Amino acid sequence: MTHEYLDLQTVAHVEGTVRLPGSKSISNRILLLSALSQGQVAIVDLLASDDTAVMLAALRSLGVQWTEEQTATGTIHHVTGVAGVLPNKSADLFMGNAGTAIRPLTAALAVIGGDYTLHGVPRMHERPIGDLVDALNAAGTNVEYTGNPGFPPLHIKQGKITAQRLSVRGDVSSQFLTALLMVAPLMAKAHAITIDVIGELISKPYIEITLNLIRRFGVQVEQDGWAAFTIQPGQVYQSPGTIHVEGDASSASYFLAAGAIGGGPVRVEGVGNNSIQGDVRFAAALAQMGAQITMGDNWIEARANGPLKAIDADFNHIPDAAMTIAIAALYADGPSTLRNIASWRVKETDRIAAMATELRKVGAIVEEGPDYIKVTPPAALSPATIDTYDDHRMAMCFSLVSLDGAARKGAPTRINDPKCVNKTFPEYFAAFAKIAR
Repeated sequence: MTHEYLDLQTVAHVEGTVRLPGSKSISNRILLLSALSQGQVAIVDLLASDDTAVMLAALRSLGVQWTEEQTATGTIHHVTGVAGVLPNKSADLFMGNAGTAIRPLTAALAVIGGDYTLHGVPRMHERPIGDLVDALNAAGTNVEYTGNPGFPPLHIKQGKITAQRLSVRGDVSSQFLTALLMVAPLMAKAHAITIDVIGELISKPYIEITLNLIRRFGVQVEQDGWAAFTIQPGQVYQSPGTIHVEGDASSASYFLAAGAIGGGPVRVEGVGNNSIQGDVRFAAALAQMGAQITMGDNWIEARANGPLKAIDADFNHIPDAAMTIAIAALYADGPSTLRNIASWRVKETDRIAAMATELRKVGAIVEEGPDYIKVTPPAALSPATIDTYDDHRMAMCFSLVSLDGAARKGAPTRINDPKCVNKTFPEYFAAFAKIAR
């Protein structure tokens, strides 16, 4: 087997407009909520990627009917909701490496009950799910591990929900709380259900996405800050009719950073002032580094404003987009520190270790800690072959090392396994080439 790679030559200037693919986080949440709801849902601009394909295939295996319609302006997915009752009581589901699919789906299947197995690629079997399973089983579900305890693969059997309160740790992955929130209405048949968060809740903006979408499907959630969430009984998900998937704010980060490093202006369309995604706050971090940022309701634009300034900040609220800041740091005027990013270690790969290794290849001095990374830029960037660890964000981030910035020139860069971007943005490198001048 030949090892696939993509060679990127240095780019003197970037400018242009990029229409973003749909958000992965929003796409997979909407798919599951649509499946669980009463009525037909028309989903406009659903992301087409490996992670959404995994969710669509799983729903089909469970007996949920959906069709795809191509229109002049894009794709519409029509999903027929099952009102919380799955037609197929048993299924074997392959979940790839899609955390946004396996975690909420595990919760839904555990609460509904049946005979289901869920498994994925080897890395998925190293990504923790124990805190979610513990919370569910304590409430009366019956989820077993068929491999290492605390990790997929899973076998779900029929349980009996008796609890009125659940508790889940908030400091490993916000997807555990998202999963419980999404299935809480299915549990709150006779009495209210309260979910308590133990410890610090990380990645709060992702919970905001979840709450926003749950409410759009007609269910009210009462909040006690970020410590507890209550769903009153008798609420059923209702189809919102037509729902639009906004552009992926995490994917926007690469193009905005490109504008900030390589001149610009670069404009992304699909996210802006009206976005429900926390990752739009990435633009504020770029502005802190000295980039010139402008925003509209549905667009953001970035351009360089001289060399970037070093940054020392807490990135707990935007862990995915923060990876792009680590690359922008290569073009800064001094050492930058990204703090409170422990969740990087349980993502598609151990992202702190992976970023440290690859940043060193291009000449940076890197210090990594349990929950931080410090990047000191080199005098000049070195040409390098970048390994991507089957992690889409590693490939997209390191494409930016080919850009000439105000502080230092880019370097020719080889990206190994470029197709790993199919997880969220299959057309990424084509879009990147279009803004390269």
